[in-house]
Amino acid sequence: MKIFGIAGYSGSGKTTLIERVLPQLAARGLKVAVIKHTHHDFDIDRPGKDSWRARAAGAAAVLLASDHRTAVLTEHRDTPPPLDDLLAQLPPCDLVLVEGYKRCAIPKLEVHREETAKPWLFPDNPNILAVASDVEPPDGFPRIDLDDVSQLTDFILNHAYSRPTA
Repeated sequence: MKIFGIAGYSGSGKTTLIERVLPQLAARGLKVAVIKHTHHDFDIDRPGKDSWRARAAGAAAVLLASDHRTAVLTEHRDTPPPLDDLLAQLPPCDLVLVEGYKRCAIPKLEVHREETAKPWLFPDNPNILAVASDVEPPDGFPRIDLDDVSQLTDFILNHAYSRPTA
């Protein structure tokens, strides 16, 4: 499995970039997974449902399964798992796109939009190899146009890190 990160501030277009490159990756025959980090609390479960009731009663995890998909709801109890633990839970795939996890030591592409008025991440993050942006970054740092989906896809594939298997 190969890993590549997409980093940037909220509203920069990380999810949109992933959404645009996924069909290109699939067209090349790759099975791709996505891990998305969020700073917000979330719950895909609903109060009153059996799975919610099991979690509320203290289950450490609940696996939901249907004929079409599965989901594992794992309670971390304020101890978030490291990225490696999350990667180990994924089914077999060729590539994992990791959205967020700015500080993890994996190769990354920074997504930056001028309209967000946020600072660049790359000067303080040696894992960022290039930026996908609507403006030129300072100091001649490598840039790919946000609309050049083919070049973005090639860059990701050329720079993805092969994760050692245990």
